[in-house]
Amino acid sequence: MGRSVTFLYGISAYVIFLVTFLYSIGFVGNILVPKSIDSGVQGAVATSIIINLALLSAFALQHSIMARPAFKRLWTKIIPKAAERSTYILMTCAALILIFVFWQPLATPVWDVGNTAFGTVLTVLFGIGWLVVLTSTFMIDHFDLFGLKQIYANLKNRNATHPGFLKVGLYRLVRHPIMTGFLIAFWAAPTMSVGHLLFALVTTGYIVIAVLHLEEKDLIAEIGNDYRAYQREVPAFVPGLGRGR
Repeated sequence: MGRSVTFLYGISAYVIFLVTFLYSIGFVGNILVPKSIDSGVQGAVATSIIINLALLSAFALQHSIMARPAFKRLWTKIIPKAAERSTYILMTCAALILIFVFWQPLATPVWDVGNTAFGTVLTVLFGIGWLVVLTSTFMIDHFDLFGLKQIYANLKNRNATHPGFLKVGLYRLVRHPIMTGFLIAFWAAPTMSVGHLLFALVTTGYIVIAVLHLEEKDLIAEIGNDYRAYQREVPAFVPGLGRGR
């Protein structure tokens, strides 16, 4: 890719991310989207579960494999280094879009408190969860995280500078506030269907495994003792819930 093409590619990937992120909110919350987690005609339960697990597994594999340093080293022999993060974001969006399109509803309610005060609290928490996700990206470096800094530096024929190890804002309370936000958003459901519960359980399991057993190993390899000390001082996902791993 030329520098201008790489820049336009990265901008396009970011726009697709924004649309996908907004659709994710509607999908999980059954809000204003044509296809949500509980909409559609329910098919056979066993078949629906298998399809949904396959979709979530495809997302987990894409998200984990492409994030590993070894894959990045191999991948950047094929694509420009400046486009690596944008490509990762684009492929993540593609995996999410597959979930949006092919998700099979399992609409039987596990709980329904939608018309109660507790339901209102859960609705507020749902919004707070997504807000935590978004604001947490700006507490480190939103533009680096989504590849914009890399494509802009490449356009100017410079090397992108990456943020060092930062403990700011919500990162002083938990090590992974982005994931905390997702967990809040996925579980704060006034009406929890069987399909939504499946989604929440699987994504929670994936977050715990991927973050604690994959991502943090990479962070220790990159940062070293400073990150080990951070693990001992700050809990992973829930403020005040223990220390370390």
